[in-house]
Amino acid sequence: MRATSAGILLYRRDPAGVVSVLVAHMGGPFWARKDAVAWSIPKGEFDPDAEMARAAAVREFREELGLDPPALDARELGTFAYSSGKQITVFVADGAGFDASGAVFGSFEMEWPPRSGRRAEFPEVDRVEWMPVETARPRLVAGQRPALDALAARLAGG
Repeated sequence: MRATSAGILLYRRDPAGVVSVLVAHMGGPFWARKDAVAWSIPKGEFDPDAEMARAAAVREFREELGLDPPALDARELGTFAYSSGKQITVFVADGAGFDASGAVFGSFEMEWPPRSGRRAEFPEVDRVEWMPVETARPRLVAGQRPALDALAARLAGG
């Protein structure tokens, strides 16, 4: 079965009209010293037979950031495919005024160091930032970049 994820892409405009998005730096030892292609829309996997994409996006936002997404009308931006075949359904909402400074990141456990037999716990996300779309683009994992294009098209169309 193909992996399916859902997430919420918050955006805001500054007084000069520059659009920024809220993105999260992936946690864990693999991503610790990486910046390019190491950021993600707050998202996570779900079973489409058991949960609706919008509910999964809200749940995953809460799990990854420890914050409720803003109570705004998040609209579906689209479903985008990674080169691996994984798909992500992205919802978009105006996050003006959303403060992520109180984020408390969820965690995961894995064997670390590799082949050591020891298990360690790491944050799913180690930081979250608002950044202009053009700054976010090279930092975002490649499979999520089309969501930035879809956001720009949506904002340009009203």
